[in-house]
Amino acid sequence: MGSTYGKIFKISTFGESHGVGIGVIVEGCPAGVDFDTDFIQSELTRRKPGQSRITTQRKEADEFEVLSGVFEGKTTGTPIALIIRNEDQRSKDYSHIAAQFRPSHADYTYQVKYGVRDYRGGGRSSARETAARVAAGALAKLLLANFGVNIQAYVSQVGAMKLDKFYTELDLTQTENNAVRCPDPEMAEKMFNYIDDVRKKGDSIGGVVNCVVKGVPAGWGEPVFDKLHAELGKAMLSINAVKGFEYGSGFDGVAMLGSEHNDAFFVDDKGEVHTRSNHSGGIQGGISNGEDIYFKVAFKPVATIMQDQESVDSHGDPAVVQGKGRHDPCVVPRAVPIVEAMAALVLADFYLRNKASKL
Repeated sequence: MGSTYGKIFKISTFGESHGVGIGVIVEGCPAGVDFDTDFIQSELTRRKPGQSRITTQRKEADEFEVLSGVFEGKTTGTPIALIIRNEDQRSKDYSHIAAQFRPSHADYTYQVKYGVRDYRGGGRSSARETAARVAAGALAKLLLANFGVNIQAYVSQVGAMKLDKFYTELDLTQTENNAVRCPDPEMAEKMFNYIDDVRKKGDSIGGVVNCVVKGVPAGWGEPVFDKLHAELGKAMLSINAVKGFEYGSGFDGVAMLGSEHNDAFFVDDKGEVHTRSNHSGGIQGGISNGEDIYFKVAFKPVATIMQDQESVDSHGDPAVVQGKGRHDPCVVPRAVPIVEAMAALVLADFYLRNKASKL
């Protein structure tokens, strides 16, 4: 039940970190969408491990196979099944924690819930599962591109090192030009060196990913429980290691007066309604208003560190967990395409839901 997302554009992911592979089934994608394999592969490449010395050194090509739902380069309207086979499993790296609970991991909670767990890299709880989301999100991006929707995420913070510039002050085309995926070259270099220093100490650090969505027309979203920002929040909080979500003015908005925070409407030269400011983050009443949608996603430090940590084992006895395996010292550089993918999945679903909401 917990592996499915969406109402109309619906995905179900499957697989484990050290199993045969991971994959996704996409239902509800309209027929006739151009299935750009190069683009989908490029999105997976952005997320794959082993990109630089500040990411996990697990070597996975993350090449996907299409099992169904595509014919002659276009979607057929039937379920689309994609699989990404695992190639570089080292299950022996996890044999030492077969009966131990790693601090801040899902080991203990999975054991309590299911009575059994796959300890090899966390099994289903591993962030490797997100590759399936990125593949599905790439397809959602291809659908949304037909309507001029563009989604761009970037790293804005690593630890206390924060990029204090609003997205309108940045050249977001520079995001992919460095390993950190920060569009400010000077800050990117500082962030890279900091992450690398943390890595050398056998530790980890968290960070923040910002996301900007342009081109969403007014009217996408649902009232009450399925508000657009609520679904974006749910989608982002479903990503491994995410600890916080805010959109628009977010927590900073509480320090503003209503007269400062309200977004005044006006009609432009084309006769279109816009707002002079955008503290609402492109969403009002849970429905898009046609302005840019922007939000932030906070990621905790990666739970696996290359240091000994106190814990307990499955028998309740004290244990010392030794840091082994291959892990990111900071997850945010590889999280950028995951954030974009989840945003695309939310918006693709709301696009289809909006089509069904009126004549």
